Amino acid sequence: MSHVRIGTRGSPLALVQANMVRDQLIAAHGVTAEIVIIKTTGDMVQDRALAEIGGKALWTKELDRALLGGEIDCAVHSMKDVETIRPAEIVIAAMLPRADVRDRLIGAPSIAALPQGATVGTSSPRRRAQLLRLRPDLKIVLFRGNVDTRLAKVAAGEAHATLLAAAGLERLNRPDVGVAIALDEMLPAPAQGAVGIEARQDDAAMHALLADLNDAPTFVCVMAERALLAALHADCHSPVAALADASGTIRAELFAEDGSAHVAANGSDPAVLARDLLSGAPDSIRRLFAA
Repeated sequence: MSHVRIGTRGSPLALVQANMVRDQLIAAHGVTAEIVIIKTTGDMVQDRALAEIGGKALWTKELDRALLGGEIDCAVHSMKDVETIRPAEIVIAAMLPRADVRDRLIGAPSIAALPQGATVGTSSPRRRAQLLRLRPDLKIVLFRGNVDTRLAKVAAGEAHATLLAAAGLERLNRPDVGVAIALDEMLPAPAQGAVGIEARQDDAAMHALLADLNDAPTFVCVMAERALLAALHADCHSPVAALADASGTIRAELFAEDGSAHVAANGSDPAVLARDLLSGAPDSIRRLFAA
């Protein structure tokens, strides 16, 4: 294979990530490569939460269609946006080295420093629950859109603050925007900070090219976090945070939607960890996981 068509969403961050893959493919194999922008429903519908309009598939279904239809040879995704159950004909072939997994707070020096009753914009059930657990007085409002859109909303006074992934800000050359939140205060979403590359299951040539791009530690950790999501039967309504480390340990937390209840556990087996979390969780949490 001498020419590779790389499918991606058209947001600024998605294009940066696709070009990272393009540059590495060219450097590793001397191929030519082009970026093919695929419009996704998730990019076009910005006024509702993902969970209300189809979940994470809104980021992937059009790319899946293009990949299976032979319009592109691989697809680049932010791994936290990829649904847990994927089509059998598509595989996660590689992941780039993981970036900073933390969230960054924009609009205040810390969560504690937010004014009483402050408004925080986010569309993430995890971030909503974590914020309300720490600060039940906060008002959470829906924020969708790319990084610049969300930053502009805060600048315009639509909310006192918002949260963004540190990895995305770094990839957009904006590492100084906001303040990083310690992992002990807010554990990230499963797979946060990881860029994945999918290919057709039967495309051996593409798999061979992508093998040299794969960062094994990132792949192992992210796949463990995704296995936990699968064992929990988590969906877009499920506030869950998880992070695996090099030792094979997964730290995980589940929350009630309003942050009023919370369970945490560590473990190396995703299925056992899921069982431990759910067995210790009250109904306000268990009902959010369709076991």
